[in-house]
Amino acid sequence: MASYNRVILLGNLVRDIELRYTNSRVAICENAVAVNEKRKNAAGEWVDETSFIDVTFFGRTAEVVSEYLSKGSPIFIEGRMKQDRWEKDGQKRSKLYVIVDRMQLIGTKGEGKGPSQKPQGATQRFSDSDPNMSMHVSEVSDDAFVAEDMPF
Repeated sequence: MASYNRVILLGNLVRDIELRYTNSRVAICENAVAVNEKRKNAAGEWVDETSFIDVTFFGRTAEVVSEYLSKGSPIFIEGRMKQDRWEKDGQKRSKLYVIVDRMQLIGTKGEGKGPSQKPQGATQRFSDSDPNMSMHVSEVSDDAFVAEDMPF
C-alpha cells in the first residue's frame, strides 16, 4: 500500500528562535506553531481552539527563520510528520512533530526581528530542497488571504 506524508500549516511561532548547529555544521532550530480554529461548542457559542504543533527547521531554512522571525511571527509551513520513540525510566515515550521542507514568511514590512528588505505585502519562500538554496520572492497583497476565506 502506498503512503503519503504531507503537512501544511498556517499559524504563528510560539517561541523566539534558538539557532543551533550540529557537529557537521548543519543549522537546526526547533519551535512550535500555534494554529487556531474557530468552532461552535455544545451551547452554540463560537470558541477558539488552539493547537500547538512542534516543528523543526534545517539548513538554510533554519538560518532564515532565525534571522527574520521571532515569537508571534506568522508563517506558512509545508513538511512531513516524524515520530521519535525512546525509553526513559522504563517508560516508552514518543513525540510527533513536523520536519519543515518549505516555508513562506507571511506578513508585512516591519514584522519580525531582522532587517526587512522585502517590499510591503511580499512573501518569501525558502526551501532546502532547492539545489542552490535560493530565495524566491512573490508579490501578494496584504488582503490576499483572509482567515474566513480559508476552506479548512
